[in-house]
Amino acid sequence: MAEILRYDHVYIRYGRSLAVKDISFSLDEGEILGIVGESGSGKSSLIRAAMGLLGNSGVVAEGDILYRGKSLVSLDEAEMRSLNGVELGMIFQNTGSFFCPVRRVKDQLYESAAEHGHVGKEEFNNRLEELFLRLGLENVHRILESYPFELSGGMLQRVGIASAMLLYPGVIFADEPTSDLDASVQKQVIEEMLSLRDSFKTSIVLVTHNIKAAAAMSDRILVMKSGETVEYGKTEQVLAYPKKEFTKRLIESELNRSEERRVGKECRS
Repeated sequence: MAEILRYDHVYIRYGRSLAVKDISFSLDEGEILGIVGESGSGKSSLIRAAMGLLGNSGVVAEGDILYRGKSLVSLDEAEMRSLNGVELGMIFQNTGSFFCPVRRVKDQLYESAAEHGHVGKEEFNNRLEELFLRLGLENVHRILESYPFELSGGMLQRVGIASAMLLYPGVIFADEPTSDLDASVQKQVIEEMLSLRDSFKTSIVLVTHNIKAAAAMSDRILVMKSGETVEYGKTEQVLAYPKKEFTKRLIESELNRSEERRVGKECRS
């Protein structure tokens, strides 16, 4: 498979603070990379850098991020905007905070899609209805005519996921996309992201603190701590034969949580 994304010795700085230090990895078409680690380890900064979303104080201080061989770091704002959405998609952890509260959901989603000129209204409606249904969202018309504050947090999160998938981008960056969803909806979302990968060879970079979720989806895993790479390799290799103590603790912690959930469920039944 052809390489679609490469991080080449990337350093990310906020003011004087170095948040990411010398991170390198590559991603092929149709491949899924899971990035796992504790809160504050630099996971979100790493993926936001690819889309120019580090804010006013954030900067890629060293290294490069390449999409299909083209440097993303050197793009100006207009060039970056032309890629975001159609080539690079982002699923945020709290999608609801990125919607304007005084505009209907339909208008915001269509404006985003129409900006790139790839989707007419009829195709937009058809794609969105299909994605909504596959993500467990019924009554599509009511949702689209609603204002964001009229929808639940879980519903808004799924709307945001559908929006990121709408133009079938080459790479989707997913920042804790299922953390605020219940177990059954999490399963639907994961299945739909895998279906998108299988249907369109979409590559996915999944950021999560949950190594079990990463294991369920990822071909490779990057473990981060304090902005640095702890371990990187094929998922089965990293999980079965972790080389670093930090990775072993992450795996053991997830196993302990799974056991606690199992015992709690048995006690309630």
